[in-house]
Amino acid sequence: MSSISKPLLQWFDQHGRHSLPWQASHSSPANIYHVWLSEIMLQQTQVSTVIDYFNNFIHHFPSLAILADASEDNVLAQWAGLGYYARARNLHKSAKIIMQDYQGVFPD
Repeated sequence: MSSISKPLLQWFDQHGRHSLPWQASHSSPANIYHVWLSEIMLQQTQVSTVIDYFNNFIHHFPSLAILADASEDNVLAQWAGLGYYARARNLHKSAKIIMQDYQGVFPD
């Protein structure tokens, strides 16, 4: 571990956010679909804003397969208010590619 890694991880343990809906917990591992979605939503958008949109989006599209099968209009409707709609269109296109070309498994 590098000399900076240990202090950073200790700081995160004390001060970091530990209850975000896309994070792993002691009882469950991180869901790569949730992490990917959150990373897209968090581009140019504050965490406090993203949390409600994330929860709503996951309610409507609980899996990558369901997102890929959805219409673009439905995806954009659930994204409404978050802004930067190209993110939603690209997210939807990417979900389709991952399902079709990678059998629903995120590439390494």
